[in-house]
Amino acid sequence: MLGQSVEEAGHPWNPDGQGIVDESSLEKWVEAALERHQKAIDRLLTLHGQRDIANTLRAYDDAIAELGAAGSQTALLDSVHPEKKIRDKAQVLTQKIAEAGTLLALNQGVYSALNAMDLTGADDGTQHYVERTLLQYRLAGVDKDEATRSRIKELQDKATLLSLTFGRNVQENVNRVQVGNVSDLEGLPEDFIKAHPPDEHGQITLTTDYPDYMPIMTFAKNAELRLRMFLAYNTRAYPANGAILLDLLKTRREIATILGFETWADLATADQMMASAANMKSFLSDLDRATKTGAEREYATVLEFVRKEKPTMVSIDADSRAYWYEQYRRVAYAFDSQSVRPYFPYRPVEKGVLHTAEKLFQVTFRPAKDADVWHESVSAWDVFDGPSSDSGEKIGRFYLDMHPREGKDKWFSAHPLIPGIAGKQVPEAALICNFPEPKEGNPGLMQYSDVVTFFHEFGHLMHAILGGQQKWAGVSGIATEGDFVEVPSQMLEEFFRDAQLLASFAKHYETGEPIPAELVEKMNRAGAFGRADWVRTQLFYTSYSLDTHYEDPEKLNLDILLQADYTKFLPYTWIDGNRMYASFTHLTGYSSNYYTYLFDKVIALDFFNQFNRSNLLEDPVALRYRKTVLEPGGTVPGKSIVQQFLGREQSIEAFTRWIGEEFEQPALASA
Repeated sequence: MLGQSVEEAGHPWNPDGQGIVDESSLEKWVEAALERHQKAIDRLLTLHGQRDIANTLRAYDDAIAELGAAGSQTALLDSVHPEKKIRDKAQVLTQKIAEAGTLLALNQGVYSALNAMDLTGADDGTQHYVERTLLQYRLAGVDKDEATRSRIKELQDKATLLSLTFGRNVQENVNRVQVGNVSDLEGLPEDFIKAHPPDEHGQITLTTDYPDYMPIMTFAKNAELRLRMFLAYNTRAYPANGAILLDLLKTRREIATILGFETWADLATADQMMASAANMKSFLSDLDRATKTGAEREYATVLEFVRKEKPTMVSIDADSRAYWYEQYRRVAYAFDSQSVRPYFPYRPVEKGVLHTAEKLFQVTFRPAKDADVWHESVSAWDVFDGPSSDSGEKIGRFYLDMHPREGKDKWFSAHPLIPGIAGKQVPEAALICNFPEPKEGNPGLMQYSDVVTFFHEFGHLMHAILGGQQKWAGVSGIATEGDFVEVPSQMLEEFFRDAQLLASFAKHYETGEPIPAELVEKMNRAGAFGRADWVRTQLFYTSYSLDTHYEDPEKLNLDILLQADYTKFLPYTWIDGNRMYASFTHLTGYSSNYYTYLFDKVIALDFFNQFNRSNLLEDPVALRYRKTVLEPGGTVPGKSIVQQFLGREQSIEAFTRWIGEEFEQPALASA
C-alpha cells in the first residue's frame, strides 16, 4: 500500500497547509498526486510471480484512489474557486489528470495483469469490481493495436478539453437583463424587489443565476420581461458553445466508430443498466405513449384558464409556461407558491435537511471548524455513524457551498472529492448549489422547488458518504452504473411532501409559526398537477441528448433538432432564438444518457413506496434502505440492489400512479 493516504496529502485549495493557494502550489500538489499514482502503476507492472488480489488489485486501486481524488478536487476548484487565475490553472491540471486516466484505461500491461489475477476466495464485491473494470478496459479499446490506441487517446484528450471548455463558458458567461422601472417587477415577492434596488441611473440589474431567473419566470406579470429573461438564460455561452458542442459530438462519434459501435449512444449504454441505445429508445417510447394524453389534458386545462383572462390567446408561449401554471394553481388549488416562501428561509432549511438526514440514516453531523475550505461562505461537516457523535465512528466529511458568486458554477450538484477506503481514509464530498443567500435584512427565502432540490442533492451526498466505506476506492461512494446514480437523490425528494417532517423545520421567518398542515396539503395537491408535463419536458431533454449523439454529427443542425424535439414533446409555442444547447451542461456530463433521470425516477418512486408514509423517519425500512441501497456503493450491480431492496424487479406501477395522482379540484374561480 501507499505510505500516505489521500487524506493526508491535504487538499488542493490549501496544498501547503498555509490557508492559501496559488498556481505554483496547486501544480505541485497535482504533480505529487500523479507521482504517487505512477508509483502504484509501476509497482503493479514490475511484479513477478503469481498475481493475486493483494499484490495486483491493491496496487491498481491505490493508483485509482490517487487519480480519482486528484481529478475530483482539482475539478472542484475549476468550478468554484473565487479567483479566476486559480480556476484557469485548475482547468489545465484537470485536463492533465484526465489524460493520465486515459493512459491508464489503454494500458495493456495493467489490463493483462488484472485479467491474470487469481480471484479464488474473493468476495462478491471484489469480483464485481474486477469484472466491471475489465469490461470498461475493453470498452476503452485496450485490445486495439498501438496506433489505434494512440488515436483513441488523442480523441479522448480532445473530448475532455472540449467538455471542460464548454462547462467553463457556461460558468463564466452570466447574462444580465436591465429593468428601467420597478413597476416592471410587479408580481415578484417583496423581498426579491428589496434585494434588487435601482442603481444611480434608476436601472435594476437581473442576472441569469437561479435566484433571479426562477422568480422572474414564475411570478413576473410583465410578459416582455419574462421573454427577455428566457432568451438571456437560453443564450448563455452562445455562440461559442455551439461550435464546441459540434466538435465534441464529432470526436465522440469517431471514438465510438473506432471501438466498433455505430453511435456514441451505443457505446455509452454498453456498461449501463439500460444495456443499449435500442433499449433506451424503447423505454422513451413507452413513456411517450404513457404521458401524451395526460400532458395534453393538463395543457388544455391551463390554456382554458388563461383564455378567461385573455380571450384572444390561442397558445401558451414557452417563456410563459411557469407563470401560467402558477396562476392556475392559485385559483384551482387555492395555492400561491409565494405563500410558502416565508416558511423556507435558507438557514433553517439547511438545518432541517441535515436533521432529516441524521434521523433517516442514523448518523450525526458536527461542524468541522478546523477544516480547510475554498471560500469563506463554505461550511464543512464531519459525519459520525450512529445517532450520537460522542460514541460513533467518524465516517466522512462534506462541504456546503450553497450560494451563487461571480465565476462559480451556476448549477446544482453533489461532487465526490475523496473516495473512502476502509481503515485508511474516510470519504469526502461537496454540495455545489446556488440558493438565495441570507444577508442582513434578507433571510434568503427559498421557493419550494429549491427545497426539493436541496433534498435531491443531499440524497447524492449521503450515497457518497455511506457508500464510501469500502475496501476499494474504485467501488467507493457513488460508483454504481451511471443510470443508477439518480435513484437515491430522487427518492429523498419525496420526503419533502410530508407535512409532519416539514413542520419540524419550516417555520415562518417572522413569527416562528410552523408551516400549517393544510398549506402543505394545498402545496402537494397543486404540485401534483403538471407531472405528465414534467415527464414530457424530461423526454425533450432526454431525446435531444440521445439524438445529438445518435445522428451523424457531420449533418447535424443543432437548432433544427432542438426545435424538432421541443415541438414533438411540448405544446408551448417555440421561441426563436432559443439556444438552450449552448448551456445544457448535461450534454458533456451525461452525454447521450440523460434518460437516467426518468429511468431512476421509476426506481426511486418504487423504493419510496416501501416506506410507512405515516412515520417516515422512524420507519425501520430507512435502515434497510441505508444498508441495502446506499452502503454497497459500487460493489453490487444496480439491478441486484433493486432486487435485494424490493424483493423483485422494479415496477412502473408507483411511477404511473404518481403521474396520474388525482386530487379533488374545486371549481375554478374567476381568473
